[in-house]
Order: sequence, then C-alpha cells, then structure tokens
Amino acid sequence: MNIFTKLVSLLKSETEMVPNPIDDSARVIYGGLHVSKELDNFLREEMAPGINIQPSLFWKSLESILDTFGPKNIELLAKRESLQQQIDNWHIQRKDQDHNAAEYKSFLKEIGYLLEEGDDFSIETSDVDAEIKTIAGPQLVVPVMNARFALNAANARWGSLYDALYGTNVISEEDGAERAGGYNPARGSKVIAFAKNFLNEIVPLESGVYEDAISFMILGESLQVELSDGTRTELKDTNQYIGFSGDNNNPSGILLKNNNLHLEIQIDKDHNIGMDDLAGIKDVLVESAITTIQDCEDSVAAVDAADKVIVYRNWLGLMKGDLKETFMKGDSEMTRSLNPDRTFTSKDNKELTLPGRSLMLVRNVGHLMTNSAVLDKNGNEIPEGILDAIFTICISKHDLEKTGNYSNSRKGSIYIVKPKMHGPKEVKFTCDLFAAVEKELSIKPLSVKVGIMDEERRTTVNLKECIRIAKNRVIFINTGFLDRTGDEIHTSMEAGPMVPKAEMKQQPWISAYEDWNVDTGLQTGFKGKAQIGKGMWAMPDEMLEMYNTKAMHPKAGANCAWVPSPTAASLHVIHYHQTLVASEQESIALRSKASLDDILTIPVMTDPESLSTEDIQKELDNNAQGILGYVVRWIDSGVGCSKVPDINNVGLMEDRATCRISSQHIANWLHHDLCSKEQVIKTMKKMAIIVDKQNAGDLDYHNMSPDYNSVAFVAACSLALEGRNQPSGYTEPILHSKRLEFKS
Repeated sequence: MNIFTKLVSLLKSETEMVPNPIDDSARVIYGGLHVSKELDNFLREEMAPGINIQPSLFWKSLESILDTFGPKNIELLAKRESLQQQIDNWHIQRKDQDHNAAEYKSFLKEIGYLLEEGDDFSIETSDVDAEIKTIAGPQLVVPVMNARFALNAANARWGSLYDALYGTNVISEEDGAERAGGYNPARGSKVIAFAKNFLNEIVPLESGVYEDAISFMILGESLQVELSDGTRTELKDTNQYIGFSGDNNNPSGILLKNNNLHLEIQIDKDHNIGMDDLAGIKDVLVESAITTIQDCEDSVAAVDAADKVIVYRNWLGLMKGDLKETFMKGDSEMTRSLNPDRTFTSKDNKELTLPGRSLMLVRNVGHLMTNSAVLDKNGNEIPEGILDAIFTICISKHDLEKTGNYSNSRKGSIYIVKPKMHGPKEVKFTCDLFAAVEKELSIKPLSVKVGIMDEERRTTVNLKECIRIAKNRVIFINTGFLDRTGDEIHTSMEAGPMVPKAEMKQQPWISAYEDWNVDTGLQTGFKGKAQIGKGMWAMPDEMLEMYNTKAMHPKAGANCAWVPSPTAASLHVIHYHQTLVASEQESIALRSKASLDDILTIPVMTDPESLSTEDIQKELDNNAQGILGYVVRWIDSGVGCSKVPDINNVGLMEDRATCRISSQHIANWLHHDLCSKEQVIKTMKKMAIIVDKQNAGDLDYHNMSPDYNSVAFVAACSLALEGRNQPSGYTEPILHSKRLEFKS
C-alpha cells in the first residue's frame, strides 16, 4: 500500500479501522502516541533543556495538534486525488478531439481547481530581517542532514572572490593560466585583473583605477587612496565607504557597500598574494550567500526516527550555534564550526558588527509523507510535515530566546519554507498549523514565517489567493521549475505525450510561469518586504556558463536565486552588484501581468509520430541514466542530493525534483505508447552498466549489473513504470519504501 492510499484510508471512522499491531519495545507511550525512544531521548537530553519545554507536555501538544490537523491533512490529499481524477477523465473523454483551451479553463473553474482572484491587497508580514526584506543576493539550499555541508553553507555569508575565480572556469586556462598544481602566478594575475575590474565597475574611484592604487588610508570619515602617480583620490560615491579594520594609516581591511551588499578589500603586504600587489591587496571578500535554506526535504533521505534525529540535531546545533563537524580533508583533520560575526570600525569611529553567517531558513517536508518516528493510537505513522513543524519551530525557540552562541534572526522570527502545497486551502492548513504550534509552545503569534514554494500548478494558477491566505506570515515565493515541470507532466498525463525534456524550457507555460510569479509578488506588495526567488543552477562545475547566464535572475526582478555552492554564491553575487533589483522591480511592476492562458498551455507534442526510434531511445537513455544515477545513491547510501554525472559525464545536481521529471517523462511516453515496458526495462539495464562504471572509484558502491535485482535498481524501474499512479507524480513513496527495505 503506498503512502497516499494509506492516508486516505484513514478517512474512515475509527470504528471501521483495525489498529495496526505496534511493537513498543523501542517506543515510549505518551497518551495515544507511540514515540521512538531515539526521538524521545533527543527531545529530553538535547532539545528541551534551556527553553522551558517539558517533554510530556510537548508530546501532549503534538497529540492535540494531530487530533485537529491529522484528519485535515488527509482530506487535503484526498482533494488532490479527486481533482486529478477529474482532470484525467476530462482529457480521456476528449482524447480524439482537438484541445479546446477555453473549454478546459472553464472546466478547471467548475471543479474548483482554478479560483477567481479577489481584490488587490498588500502583504502585512512584520518583524522580518533585512536579509529577506531589502538585501538582494544569492540563496543556498543545503541538506541539513549533512553537518559539514550545513555549516559550510551557513558560513558562506562571506566568500573570497579570488578563490571563487581561481578555482573555476570563469577564468580561462589559456596563456599558461592552468588550474592544476600549486599556485600559478599567470592564473593569479588573471584573477586579480578580474577582481580589480569588478571594483572599478562597482565601487569606482573619483579618478584613476584600482590597478594604480599603492596605499589606502583613513582620514576622518574619508577613505583616501594614493595612486602610483603620487596623487590622492577617494571613491566616486563617498557613501560607499562604510568602515575599516586595522590602523587608520595602515588598514588591513576596507569595508565598502553597494546595492545593500558589503565587500571588503583585504590588505596584507606580507601575504604571498599581497606582497606582489602595489597596494598590498591580498583578496576581495564579498557578501555571498545572504540567506541559506537548511533543507529537511528534497535534498535529504530521512525515512525513519534515526534519520529524523540527525536532521533535528543539526538544526538544533545551528540554532544554538554549537554545531561542529570533524572530517578529513586530504591528509589533514579539520573541524568546522559556525563563523563569528565580523567587526569593523565605522567611518564615524564606532564599532560596527556585521553578520558572519547567512540568515537561515528551514525547509520542512510537504503534506504527503508520513514517518514512523511517531505512531498514533491506531499504529499509523503520523504526517511528517506536522512532525517537522513542531520540532523545527520548537528548536528555533533557542534562537528566539538566545540560549546559544550566535543569533540567527535579529528580528525574533522563525523562517520555514513549505514545499509542494497545492492551492490556497493547503496554504491555510500550513498557516493554521504554525499558529497552533505557536500557541502550544508559548511563542508569540506570527513569529513563524512561511516561504511558499510555487512548484505545483494548482498553486501557480492561484498564487495571489495563496499569498492572501498567508499575508501576515509570507516572506518568500520561489519558482521551483524542476518540481513544477514534474507536476506539469503528471497533471496533464492523459492529454497526450509530452515534448522531449530539452524542449520543455521553450514551451509557453514555463516563461509565463516565471513571469507570473514575479508579477504576482509585486502585485501583492513584496517589494521591500519579502523575497521573490528563482530556481537552482544545476551544473556546479560550469561556473562560467552560470556567470554568463544567471544575470537574468536579478534583471527579472528576483531578489534571490538558488546556487549550488558557496563558490557559486560568491560569483552570482556579482550580478546583484551590477543590477539593483529594487529598480528592476519598479519597472516590471508597470508591465502587463503574464498570461494565465499561456500557463495553462499543455506542453504536448503536436506530431509525436515525427519522432524517430533513435530520438525516442535517446530520450529514454537520458532519463533512465539520470534516474539510476540518483536513485542508487539515495537507496544505498542515503544521499538525498549530490552531483551525479549525466549521460555525457557532466556533473548535475540531482535531487527528488529532477528525478520526478525524468520518471514522469518516461511514464508519460510509456502511457502513450511511444515506448514499451520491455523497452524501458531494457534501457534501465543498459544505463545501469554505465552508472556502475561512473561509480567505479567508489569503494562503497554496490553494482546494479549484471544481476539487476538490487533494491536500488528495482526502485528506479518502479519510479518509471509506476509513475503514472504515484500521487502527483512524487518520487517519495517509492524512494522511502525502498530505502527502508535496504536499511532493514
């Protein structure tokens, strides 16, 4: 029985339910709850101390919340299924007719899928940190289950521009500027030239250029720069000078500001880089990942109590500021912890402290999945989204009450990103759930803010009404184009065979969807109050292409966009120095809103018979290889997000969203007879050999070939062959089931 069917079965009255037998040998009973001892011990020994939380009252609160919200959760999932069935039937009944867009739109309104928009309004969220309200910049998303990665992301608030340039293909390796080996002066010269050109563009001098600077000094409230010709100059815009570190006459750092973003020119004439610079500049530090989403969802593989404890423990360490991770890097042992705040002397000679870490948000799981960490009185797993809500909010009390070493939110807010919601009623469920948790945990009302992931079509077309429901809590809307594509395919599964994946981004719906998100955010007052976000750059090794491409995001009015690494953040932030997003938003607000009709244009092929057998096989190969490369790590190693080589050995960041697209695409073509079940299985076997070879250097890797009976291989095949029948086309039910099978 899949997770969705299990949940919907709970709609029956308790008298009709036959309780599942419960093995309580590893559980603690609180009222009607059967709690994993591991989770209960974590609560008692690590989470509760310091915030006046009594474990027995905590579990009583959870049980009370479940009594109210458990049945509502089930009803919402049943509504998803009901709407999908009606949409499927509509297409099936008209499969021999040309698609009538107007009739389709009317039908969606009739069944309550597409709602009428209400009057205009503006969001009213209060106590929001500047990193969300007014600072536009890159946003990292990182699996909180991996402490090393979580710390690295949190510390990515500041990054070395020199290192980001030197280590990536943004700087050409031509003319002897290779990356391999030790420090290459030829490459270093290119890096320094790039960085100084950036300074000339972003924080220009009144006269001269940074290449000719030989010293910096502080005179009163002024930054003075001596040039090689003996003249002195200052910044063209003197307001860009903020402060310094070190001595007035011999500063070690110059703090500058542009478009609400800080950067620091670091000076050290004894440094191996600074000694060769006329002014002793050793580096340029840039504010990089302004915000970071610590992810409990798509990028992790958390399927039981043991996994959830790791997730919650790392979030607790981040909120208390004491998370540490020791690991080997090369031949050296390193311990990573959170960076402290950074202190400077301001231009008016006062102490100036800037955050040393990204402002952290936490992404909970969606409404679909359940988890065995806690069972209800009938022996059923409870909704994981409810479990995440009460645990991540309770843990965040440590930040609200300042029990630890560092502060996350200086405004006293808790930021939760909520994914995969379908329409306004599901947003209301989330807001009501957060309010209930606040009440149970004695947290000030509306302290918990919500980020709405606009990644399901029913949310997209009703986005204004989704925002209206959350107008006192919303701090973020973000286009998740990967999940959105998976949902696009699944929602219109019966409409016909979808275009090849490479053609999907050229379809009318996707550009309209991206614009619609920005238009709706600006229409509802997000400017200067909340984030409008864009999705991930999926190729972490292709930084030159990212640098040349991703400038479009701030120009599109997005004041944050996802990047795959701290290095990528230090490069992408250049775009936010070059483009003032607030100004772009003012212009965008004057345009006509994107077309809802375009959003509802289904990306089916107009002439599927024009595809050759080779075209079809190539598409299957690509999809199967991507699924297998991701799933084998998910099932065998519990890795929820990683850089996976594609069929051309290009490393791509893969998570459940990319897997959702590939599995749904195969399922769609299989359903419409562009391929056969036998062909899909044969393709999976062929691609398993390639994936095995790509992982040959991993000593812990388990080959899928030549037996093709491993749990991972079966899971990958199931995702494609059973994709049409999965709730909303999600991969989680199969992945969780098979991961638990592997672990057992």
